[in-house]
Amino acid sequence: MSTGDGSDGRGRGPGALVGRSPQLGRDRLVAELVPSPRFADVSFASYRPSPSEPSQAEAVTELERHAERVQGAQGSRGEKESGLRRLLRGRPAEPQGTPGVYLDGGFGVGKTHLLAATWHAVPGPKAFGTFVEYTNLVGALGFQEAVRALSSMTLVAIDEFELDDPGDTVLMARLLRELVDAGVRLAATSNTLPDSLGEGRFAADDFMREIQAVGDNFEVVRIEGEDYRHRGLPDPPAPLADDELVARAERAGSGAVLDDFGALTEHLAKVHPSRYGAMLDGVTHVFWRDLQPLTDQNVGLRTVVLADRMYDRSLPLSVSGASLANLFTREMLEGGYRKKYYRALSRLTSLAREGA
Repeated sequence: MSTGDGSDGRGRGPGALVGRSPQLGRDRLVAELVPSPRFADVSFASYRPSPSEPSQAEAVTELERHAERVQGAQGSRGEKESGLRRLLRGRPAEPQGTPGVYLDGGFGVGKTHLLAATWHAVPGPKAFGTFVEYTNLVGALGFQEAVRALSSMTLVAIDEFELDDPGDTVLMARLLRELVDAGVRLAATSNTLPDSLGEGRFAADDFMREIQAVGDNFEVVRIEGEDYRHRGLPDPPAPLADDELVARAERAGSGAVLDDFGALTEHLAKVHPSRYGAMLDGVTHVFWRDLQPLTDQNVGLRTVVLADRMYDRSLPLSVSGASLANLFTREMLEGGYRKKYYRALSRLTSLAREGA
């Protein structure tokens, strides 16, 4: 007999993600906006800037200053009178410096580490999430409820700000404007494509232009580093035979989940992306049987979100069927969402190497 979480109810052998459809309230959705376990203990001191890239050490200094400004703003924010009372008395709020900081740079230069270090350096309440996690939060709660949930935060940190979906960009710009008006401080990062560094790359100018309604609220901090093009994407391990995959899943025990890949992608369409993380509660190892290349954009984007949540939790991955290198079609890797797909390939390859 199957349990609600996809296990066999006996506590032995692999369960499955198919069948899991967790229901999450506002409190848990907001409570999960924290750095992933990979960045749970990072600090400015644990960041190791490259001696050949002075901008990295300069970025640490700038972000330490921003964290100090956020702490100062938090104290004054608690002591301020209401906006209406200040208006009636003719006493405008005193300026507290730029509300936001934007880290501009390529892959692999430590932006997420520094963003998480900033978050850790600031007293709560505070939120840390990827761009997609915030848009999913709005989708799950509704815009006004999401604004209410985040308006009490000292700092809202947004990792991997994305501009590939005009609707989501407008939504996020509107959300940031509401938060700035509420006195919330901001920090954001973005990534660049491997083939976009140096020419036509997503950079500070693009960010400021697309969020022009709140662009003036951000101070740009540039981080230089090794060109991602020269490192390339490593090849993932070869897929296993089906019987070997099943045998490994059985040996992995009750924390493992084994799913037919086609059934899993169908199931993802029935679960809101904001709940993908909760689907992975208690999971220690992920097995995908009969992986096939994805050709549908919607299926591909849902798989990207699942890959991000798996990577957050450092869940080893093993697959049978097609190679992970062929998960997304060439058209998808050259299209408007290519940054998401490249990131997913990099992360899934890393998890597959752990699984091997």
